[in-house]
Amino acid sequence: MHHVHTAALSGASQDLIEAAVIDGANIVQQIKAVEWPAIKDMVIVQFILQAGNIMSVGFEKAYALQTDLNLKSSEIISTYVYKKGLLDGDYGFSTAVGLFNTVINVILLIIVNNVVAKMNDGKGL
Repeated sequence: MHHVHTAALSGASQDLIEAAVIDGANIVQQIKAVEWPAIKDMVIVQFILQAGNIMSVGFEKAYALQTDLNLKSSEIISTYVYKKGLLDGDYGFSTAVGLFNTVINVILLIIVNNVVAKMNDGKGL
């Protein structure tokens, strides 16, 4: 992720940076006037893409750490779908729960995209 920001910053015009320094802009003013516009679109795309994964918690981590003692408080959607579908054999119900999770992710993605579009002069993903 850091390399993406660095690559985006390399697209900032050196002439603008030099002009800001000559005009006496401090570091905050340089970031606001030169560097932020250079990385803004990339930050927005990264934010929107990450918002689509809000409900995706690492299945492996949660499943590996589950025990009989903490099962009630450590159950997440992906481990629940696994247990219902593969262990209990209730394929239809587990598919419905997985589809519900995907629909929620898509709704969150659309909401975040609309919010970003309103804040960014109509430009979203």
